[in-house]
Amino acid sequence: MSHVSDTEVDPSMQSIYVHGGKPISGTVRIGGAKNSALKLMAASILAPGVTRITNVPAIADVTIMSEVLRSLGADVHEGDHELTIDASGIDTFEAPYELVAQMRAAVDVLGPLLARFGRARVAMPGGCNIGARKLDLHMKGLGAMGVSFETDHGYIDAQVNGKLHGASITFDFPSVGATENVMMAAVRAEGHTTIDNAAREPEIADLANMLVEMGAKISGQGTPTIEVDGVDELHPVDHRTVGDRIEAGTYLVAGALMGGPLTTVGADPAHLTLALEKLRRMGVSVETGPQTITVSRTGDLQPCDIQTLPHPGFPTDLQAQFMVLAALAKGSSVITENVFENRFMFASELSRMGADVRIEGHHALINGVPKLEGAPVRSTDLRGGAALVLAGLAADGETVVSGVHHIDRGYEDYVGHLRALGADINRR
Repeated sequence: MSHVSDTEVDPSMQSIYVHGGKPISGTVRIGGAKNSALKLMAASILAPGVTRITNVPAIADVTIMSEVLRSLGADVHEGDHELTIDASGIDTFEAPYELVAQMRAAVDVLGPLLARFGRARVAMPGGCNIGARKLDLHMKGLGAMGVSFETDHGYIDAQVNGKLHGASITFDFPSVGATENVMMAAVRAEGHTTIDNAAREPEIADLANMLVEMGAKISGQGTPTIEVDGVDELHPVDHRTVGDRIEAGTYLVAGALMGGPLTTVGADPAHLTLALEKLRRMGVSVETGPQTITVSRTGDLQPCDIQTLPHPGFPTDLQAQFMVLAALAKGSSVITENVFENRFMFASELSRMGADVRIEGHHALINGVPKLEGAPVRSTDLRGGAALVLAGLAADGETVVSGVHHIDRGYEDYVGHLRALGADINRR
């Protein structure tokens, strides 16, 4: 295939070409967390005035969320890994279908809009096709605070009956999105809110910390019980996004796969405790500093069983990447997916490269093989796409990954970073 420049092809139609077998080593700087930045952007709605968010990744999802905020009336300026959001002019409570349908995180404007206007009309969210990810828990939590809901023609219409009031809320499952939406509504509700079985992800704590800087009264973030006392108003702030633990984990898998040494800078090792423990069990040397993680490997990859669970369990967003390691391990591994039922769609693409993977319900039974073969494969979702590129690094011959728009949603210059680490990789 002749080379086609980026300007001649829609990026969503491009593919990533990987010639495997090249050593991977060096240092990669980790950007701000996608799963935090998007929620911080939504929180800016709560404070009329100019909020500045730094360490923001230059990824497609941030661009979409910027457009969501602009559609609501905000003035958003994008700088070098920073956003300046003037929420003073927000004058509508409707988030348009064409934007929300592209990205699930856009539903996080629901809580802030209800807190600011007492109304919200938000399209049913889209994003990766990795499971139902229903909004029942969002609606249950907000409903306990005095919000009524109607759904019609793909939209959720939410309205506060009287005023938002504090409530005691217990989630059936520690949903990240529901925890965030309820927390952002509760900061402006009358009285005290308790969120039990709350999500504990580092990105939840990052959002809570920004809200506290804005004048909110929140305690317990990072634990299963979050307490919120409502306040009358919030003010704009400057806030730095926490480092992206999933981006770091993805590059660490590349280093583990190819031997390294590879160092990530800018992500807190404490946010990846279980993933790093699994790497050690797989025969990988792991060293950590305050914001650095270094991996290297000289022996065979060892098999390892993994179960995904909400934080502090093993992150579902690293399951596909670790399946690539298991596919080349000396023995058999079982990966159990407990969070998203469709996360194994990627396994059939990995099998096209010679992996021995059998899916039984929410278990993947993986028998390690000596090598993978390059093949044309398709990215089915964000993390699966990133993992197929990693598989290409280790495979014999050329791997061509299509559907790379999924990868663009969560990784800034993925190809450029891997090339800088020694990969023979390009995109066209």
